[in-house]
Amino acid sequence: MAAELRGIYTAMVTPMTADEEVDLPTLKTFVDYLIEEGGVHGLIPLGSTGEYYALSAEERRTVLQTTIEAANGRVPVMAGANAGSTREVVSYCKEAEQLGAAGALLAAPYYSLPTSEELFEHFRVIAESINLPIMLYNYPGRTGVDMSPDLVVRLAELDNIQYIKESTGDLTRVSEIIRRCGDNIRVFCGCDTLALESFFLGAIGWVGGVINVLPQAHVELFRLAVEQQEWSAARDHYYRLLPTLALMEGGGKYTQFVKAGCEMQGHAVGPPRKPLLPAEAEELAQLRELLSAF
Repeated sequence: MAAELRGIYTAMVTPMTADEEVDLPTLKTFVDYLIEEGGVHGLIPLGSTGEYYALSAEERRTVLQTTIEAANGRVPVMAGANAGSTREVVSYCKEAEQLGAAGALLAAPYYSLPTSEELFEHFRVIAESINLPIMLYNYPGRTGVDMSPDLVVRLAELDNIQYIKESTGDLTRVSEIIRRCGDNIRVFCGCDTLALESFFLGAIGWVGGVINVLPQAHVELFRLAVEQQEWSAARDHYYRLLPTLALMEGGGKYTQFVKAGCEMQGHAVGPPRKPLLPAEAEELAQLRELLSAF
């Protein structure tokens, strides 16, 4: 079994030019920034924040390959490999394996609303088709279907399914999965406003988009809470970070806010690709004020 993945994993933005073309030079420099200055423990391109749904298959391959090459082994790179059908997901996972990804982040297929039994079969086929570790991504707010704890317990028995990014916003899910699955699956926090609570319950990492904007602050929380278990200091640090997390997660424009926040912090990553539109200036005034404290 490969070394355990843990820590702060950036759900990366996909940099775009002003005319919404993928900006590979900026992607390379941004990878360097996240690793060398941000201190993150891993990268995940092509997730929700990475606008995978708006990219062509060739663009997805290029973004993943560029990220892996730019990281150059300094940190693991997990690949977002989501699609609407099992066949497509298997194809993206095999491509990620060929390119040298450290794992695959997989949500439920969108739009088709598969049942629990259909979800189990979907992930079983994928797990048997590749040798990469799989991180489940449970985000019913985006996919329209929930991976129940009962389903997660079943999926955790499959060899390659080793992690879950829990993004329901229900803190009891973290404790229930850890209690029922034990070492069969490891939990990463996927809800920014429950990070400290998730760490206290036993989560071993955090996958988030705001990490693009404030990587050092996220790494510091992990250090205090998980590595040193200095809970009082971790709580104080978390309360300082929480207003920014709450604003960005609760505003209904997560990707737009993350890209704008990157620019406010000196890292211009361009606009989102349509149908998303950049956030309006008045929407960003509070974010700018909050970020000025970091």
